[in-house]
Amino acid sequence: MSNDVHIGPPKLTRFERARIVGARALQISLGAPILSPIPEGVVDPIDIAIVELRDKVLPMTIRRTLPEGSFQDIPLVDLLKTRILH
Repeated sequence: MSNDVHIGPPKLTRFERARIVGARALQISLGAPILSPIPEGVVDPIDIAIVELRDKVLPMTIRRTLPEGSFQDIPLVDLLKTRILH
């Protein structure tokens, strides 16, 4: 399977970004290891999750589904290539 995005935009949507940050923040708050160097003073799980997303270290896959039931699994790093996160 190629890395081309066939379902949805070729970048991470704001809804996917919110879902990823929220899920990762929950993992961090429950004791998951932090995958990226965190700047001094950053202790909030949401801020840590944003730093990890910006550093492209999260090993996650986005599943985009069409109403008919077909879907495409897209590695997160492929969606982050086209957009710089602040």
